[in-house]
Amino acid sequence: MSGNEFRFFLSCDINLPVTFRIEKLEGKLLTPKLSDSDNVDSTAEEKKPELYVESTLFIDGAPFGLSMRSRLESRGPSFCWNELITLSTKYRDLTANSQLAFTVWDVSCGKGEGLIGGATIHLFNMKKQLKTGKHKLRLWPGKEADGSINTTTPGKVPKEERGELERLEKLVNKYERGQIQRVDWLDRLAFKAMEKIKESENSQNGSSHLYLVIDFCSFEHRVVFQESGANFLLPSPIASTNELVTVYDPEVGKINPSEHKQLKLARSLNRGIIDRDLKPSSTERKSIQRILKYPPTINLSGDERQLLWKFRFSLMSEKRALTKFLRCVEWSDVQEAKQALELMHKWESIDLCDALELLSPVFESEEVRAYAVSVLERADDEELQCYLLQLVQALRFERSDKSRLSHFLVQRSLRNVELASFLRWFVAVELHDPAYAKRFYCTYEILEESMLKLGAGASGDEDGFKLWQSLVRQTELTAQLCSIMRDVRNVRGHQKKIEKLRHFLSGLLSELTYFDEPIRSPLAPDLLITGIIPSESSIFKSALHPLRLAFRTANGGCCKIIFKKGDDLRQDQLVVQMVSLMDRLLKLENLDLHLTPYRVLATGHDEGMLEFIPSKPLAQIISEHRSIVSYLQKFHPDENGPFGITSTCLETFIKSCAGYSVITYILGIGDRHLDNLLLRDDGRLFHVDFGFILGRDPKPFPPPMKLCKEMVEAMGGAESQYYTRFKSYCCEAYNILRKSSNLILNLFHLMAGSNIPDIASDPEKGILKLQEKFRLDLDDEECIHFFQDLINESVSALFPQMVETIHRWAQYWR
Repeated sequence: MSGNEFRFFLSCDINLPVTFRIEKLEGKLLTPKLSDSDNVDSTAEEKKPELYVESTLFIDGAPFGLSMRSRLESRGPSFCWNELITLSTKYRDLTANSQLAFTVWDVSCGKGEGLIGGATIHLFNMKKQLKTGKHKLRLWPGKEADGSINTTTPGKVPKEERGELERLEKLVNKYERGQIQRVDWLDRLAFKAMEKIKESENSQNGSSHLYLVIDFCSFEHRVVFQESGANFLLPSPIASTNELVTVYDPEVGKINPSEHKQLKLARSLNRGIIDRDLKPSSTERKSIQRILKYPPTINLSGDERQLLWKFRFSLMSEKRALTKFLRCVEWSDVQEAKQALELMHKWESIDLCDALELLSPVFESEEVRAYAVSVLERADDEELQCYLLQLVQALRFERSDKSRLSHFLVQRSLRNVELASFLRWFVAVELHDPAYAKRFYCTYEILEESMLKLGAGASGDEDGFKLWQSLVRQTELTAQLCSIMRDVRNVRGHQKKIEKLRHFLSGLLSELTYFDEPIRSPLAPDLLITGIIPSESSIFKSALHPLRLAFRTANGGCCKIIFKKGDDLRQDQLVVQMVSLMDRLLKLENLDLHLTPYRVLATGHDEGMLEFIPSKPLAQIISEHRSIVSYLQKFHPDENGPFGITSTCLETFIKSCAGYSVITYILGIGDRHLDNLLLRDDGRLFHVDFGFILGRDPKPFPPPMKLCKEMVEAMGGAESQYYTRFKSYCCEAYNILRKSSNLILNLFHLMAGSNIPDIASDPEKGILKLQEKFRLDLDDEECIHFFQDLINESVSALFPQMVETIHRWAQYWR
């Protein structure tokens, strides 16, 4: 059932008797109030109370049917009946103003009955939905329950009197009805904490109120009130108005029984012998080839699924067809599923890209997912690291906590310290997700236990214990850096903050200057760092005051990182991973566009590290040097070269501009300005700060391509040969990346369950936007014309001759 779908039963259709359970009485029981005719002797006080509960149904303020009484209960102080009461009235007979009235009586007080108190509760809430689950009714002492429409004994605690305990009890009720997801280990902690809160509030308030706990039965779906015989589709009060009416069709989304029967007959396993020899006609072959070219985001129609199933035997030599074939299997049919799995193992071995698709939430079969993992085992460590972030996210879609995928990731990590370090961090960050914390914690435990069992020499020169300790010290280091940031932020003045940081590193926290033992760098685990250099460490002048830290390395070098606290770097981590992957794909096609995929690692949901790349923002360069060319002339002068700089430097600049123009277009990177476009001394341009992706942008009318006037001017303008070369690199890179569109789409699909803001808001929409950017409906030649037009439109917006829409794009860079 989708998040926007609301399924329900109508009360008029439920031909069952009204049923509820009287559970217990909570609170301190006071001496009951007796009627005037009762004579109480001196021994009455010594007797134990004997209580029963009287239940009466009121419909529209009048009693309906006979009252029901519970058994006598004398085991106090917590009187527990736990008795199921079934009324003669059925749910279909109820009205919207139906109430249950409960009165508690004590029969231990001589001849008469002592009245403890009463309370009433409506059976339907304000939304006309039947109440379910446990309800705690406050008794009105000395009063019989009043079932009139404007009752004088409401069991609901008034809003102004509700405290933390009432709020928690409401959540427990939702939890018991299945409206809050169960997380066993977290639930146990929560219930223990709630017991403490309950004891604390009771001891502080000393409440004398009595509460009767009632448990209403639950149904598979919500029950909505509807009178018998009423026209549900056209309610009479609205029929005479011009208001729009929402009509709920209970048949929507259900399988058409006629079509389903036809499909079952067509797929009859008795036809298997015939299907083995079937060959598609030329028309059917064209249809199959068209289906095989579909991106993984497209759902197959009934006819397309039937076509693939019909010719499944002839498609077994076509490796691209396996994922499409598995999509057309009716997995609820045991025999059909069994045959599909047999064919899967005989199929031509698929590529890694298709194996990633089989790990998406579309495929639930454990055998299919295990097959995908067996294909991943062919990948080398470098390629596996490219997909590791998504493979960790794919653990959300597994059927069990100790899945084949989790064991595979752990086993591969034991052979490679870089994989082990990144796997540990990727899993640790997800421990903050309450829905899947247990699953990720289970993988974390498997990794820890497996690594501690490693003998000496199993991974480099370190034994398993030392290796694990070196990874744990990474967490200790980040915790110390967080502590430093908190202290430094309290200091006023930027220069004083820097002085305070250096004072901390060389004084109170001098153990950070020289570590007791080398620590593996979280950003580059193959690099050992031995301490921080205080004199070379600083703080950036921005709202979050990120630290720029210089670390000594074991080989005598120095590496600089940026540490941020208060910012979620998981989205930046994903984008930079994609830049790194696309750089790899381009280089495999012998196209090096001099990209800068700097390292990013989220070490928590609001903290992380970034590799520091010496560079300057374009805004600063324009301010200090007036143009990009003047800046590059300072580092690479050449009187005979183009624009007074070396041809190598200009070529590097043009290529990097082309690379990032294509990548930011595909990923829909937004919020581009001259402060998050950086330039290195060698001419490499690169982007930072990816707070908006997949088409989101805080500025109105963003241009399709993220090109600024200064970049085009540095190439000699829109008419120069260098700008033509830039466009050529763009088109070449775009066509290369289009070939790997399925891989990129599959990786984003695996991120669908992640907590990355721009994906979590609407995963399906985001992936469709990404798919649109690849223009898979065009061939390579058509794509070149399309992309050139796209560049021309964006660049035209930067120069005087412009139409209204282009004028809006020009405003983007101001």
